[in-house]
Amino acid sequence: MIKKLGTAVFLGTILTIQAQEKTTDIESIEFQGKFISTPYKSANQNITVITKEDIVNSPANSIDEILQQVPGMDIRRRGANGVQSDIGFRGSSFEQVLLLLNGIRMNDSQTGHNSLNIPVDLDDVEKIEIIKGPAARRFGQNAYAGVINIITKINPGKHVKISADGGDYETYGFGFNAQLGNEKFSNSLQANSSTSQGYMYNTDYEIRNVFYQSRLSIKNGDLKLQAGFSEKKFGANGFYASKTAIDQYEETQASIVSVAHQQTFGNLKLSSNVYWRRGQDMYVYQRQNPDFYRNMHIGNNAGGEVNSSYQWGLGITGVGVELRKEFLASNNLGERNRFVSQVFFEHHFSLLDKKLNISPGISWANYSKEGNFFYPGLDVGYNFNQNNKVYGNVAKVHRVPTFTDLYYVSMTEHGNPNLLPENAISSEIGYQFQNSRILAKISGFMRNSNNSIDWVKNAANDPVWYAQNVGKIDTKGIEAEVNHRVLDWLKYSVGYTYLDSKFKESNGFVSRYILDNLKHQLVTKLETKFLKYFTNELVYRYNERVNLGTYNLLDEKLSFSKKDFSVYVLINNITNTQYTEAFGVAMPQRWFHIGFSYNINIK
Repeated sequence: MIKKLGTAVFLGTILTIQAQEKTTDIESIEFQGKFISTPYKSANQNITVITKEDIVNSPANSIDEILQQVPGMDIRRRGANGVQSDIGFRGSSFEQVLLLLNGIRMNDSQTGHNSLNIPVDLDDVEKIEIIKGPAARRFGQNAYAGVINIITKINPGKHVKISADGGDYETYGFGFNAQLGNEKFSNSLQANSSTSQGYMYNTDYEIRNVFYQSRLSIKNGDLKLQAGFSEKKFGANGFYASKTAIDQYEETQASIVSVAHQQTFGNLKLSSNVYWRRGQDMYVYQRQNPDFYRNMHIGNNAGGEVNSSYQWGLGITGVGVELRKEFLASNNLGERNRFVSQVFFEHHFSLLDKKLNISPGISWANYSKEGNFFYPGLDVGYNFNQNNKVYGNVAKVHRVPTFTDLYYVSMTEHGNPNLLPENAISSEIGYQFQNSRILAKISGFMRNSNNSIDWVKNAANDPVWYAQNVGKIDTKGIEAEVNHRVLDWLKYSVGYTYLDSKFKESNGFVSRYILDNLKHQLVTKLETKFLKYFTNELVYRYNERVNLGTYNLLDEKLSFSKKDFSVYVLINNITNTQYTEAFGVAMPQRWFHIGFSYNINIK
């Protein structure tokens, strides 16, 4: 049935394209790469941009929830409303995805479980740029299977926005966003908090975010500062050690400070930044008896980079250098550190009257403990006309184990200090159609991994998971999407992903993460605008996970917005589906939310 459904999605895409007569270009969206800003239509990778309009209308309460609506992305949540989630792309592990905040690395060297500790609320996000596929030659470690760049924006003028929401399970949230400045110098301050008693025993939470940004315009460029702090405290019923460990508890913190510079000198563009990220993770096995088993991890990543691009007769050449030091102090993992040096090179050129676009590139990385790595890659695209193009890319990637992979020891997990870095060859070929009302694409992709890292055990009833290099894994799949604005008041989208991952040499062990992927994924959206001020969006998702069966989810958001005031009603899991996304953790059933926001313009 699902195979037929995938075929129907593709045929529906083609029929929709044939039925559409307009060929006007949609407004160009610039995708910010490490060296080169690329119009969306010119990108030769599978890219998705979640716009501000998408965010405002979506029945999502947090960043991880809106990412779940992107075909090919596998967000495995524990709890709700952004408490704790793992990010995967097309069968990848949560350690193989790079997360950026305004271009600054947010990944945690301790563990990828903490990557989504972001100090901004979904309501304050301007857009999210997503690269599906490898991007290590541009971004380095963790850009193994994909990259997510969360972007916030500072608006000139004086504005204050207040918001509040409430819902089932004694859920409450409050938000504040102040913008102050002009075209020369502008500032933004955001603060948000949310709490809930939880949808089952020991799933209560408190989440607090504070985030500051400033931008100073200089000649042909700007200087940007960002500083943020996130804190989460939550009951972790069955989240980690075992489903029977119902009294687990965790507190996490994440801090980020960065200064970035961008400036243009004729054909030369320079960008640089320095940054510091701190992560803190405190875990107890028994919430009422913390001394029974307690872990405290404090990690710091400090670094900087300089990137340049130069436009000349043979195209655009980009060169970059990044240096980073990673520190960790932990009562479980010990005192750990490593120094990372990376050099990036990329060249973009066009042939055949700019219809054929080619971008070769390579990066080199040195890890003080693990040695040298090279990440070569090639992107190629051919534009038949302004609406139709084909593209293909191939790249090699590596991932160095995290400190948790290497050194973590508990009653139920044993790390492995002898782990080897994992590596893969990834490739994709696709077709894309785009005009003023339609974006449609279909692609096939492969990832052939070696020395893959996973947590495994020999039998399902074994009490301990062990970190191991499990050998070769071949992943292949197809993906089809169509986004169509039928009328100014009616828009729909359909996305389908099929994935097949197999051990090339199966040893009969039980996999904790890698072979627990979504095999079939269908995401559909229907957005309608009516009575001038109302917007309604329905999101339906069908997921078939390899080891956890199938489930259907339906979410809905009805919004009213007039001038500076807006109010909404949001219902997650309308059909009251019982399901799990990670590690057997039961997810919430039907959950009602209501909220409002009000903008105050200050003269």
